[in-house]
Amino acid sequence: MIDAEEGARHEFGRNLSAVRGHLRLTAPSIFGQEIVLPLVKELLKQYPEIGVELDLSDRVVDIVAGGYDLAIRIAVLKDSDLIARRLAANPRILCASPAYLAERGTPRTVPELHGHDCIMLTPIGKWPFVIDGEVHRISLSGRFTSASVEAVRSIALDGSGIAMLTWWDVREHLASGRLRQITLEDASTEELSVWALTPSRRYVPSRVKVFLDALERALTDSPAG
Repeated sequence: MIDAEEGARHEFGRNLSAVRGHLRLTAPSIFGQEIVLPLVKELLKQYPEIGVELDLSDRVVDIVAGGYDLAIRIAVLKDSDLIARRLAANPRILCASPAYLAERGTPRTVPELHGHDCIMLTPIGKWPFVIDGEVHRISLSGRFTSASVEAVRSIALDGSGIAMLTWWDVREHLASGRLRQITLEDASTEELSVWALTPSRRYVPSRVKVFLDALERALTDSPAG
């Protein structure tokens, strides 16, 4: 009831004092540090009656049990009772450093990946590729495995192998040339999206709405719009 009243005041009043309360949100580590955290800083400056608790983690948390207002997820969503809002495209990207590719060559097919050091992200396990319209999960191996997206990206930047990450994780490094995208002839990478998940309830607090609006604006340079 309090959230409903707060939301109504924000919708009809549109003033700073209507946006208040404690915002609890969770987001993937790199995306959270590079995209979400700067928005939180601006939110704290703009709305003096807002408090924020930010959980940056690559694990999937139960936002209902954890009492979160909002979760940012980059995944293929499963059916749930949560309310999902698509914010931007975020395809998986196969990439490596120019130094690694110069030394080991650039793979052009899925079978050729077996001859390379693949930097594995623990939660994925097998790399998903779209072949003839269907997703196939391929077992690959390498000398480094981590549950941390940041660690996998760092090892790839260091020239130690090929990584499969998402566009928002590597966009700046692709633009600068520190990483190069690898395009396969016999398969494509999986199309993902950035999603905002909120608990199933009719009224979304104004603190959540203003943050989501800011986040959506920040994602306008997504590769797929």
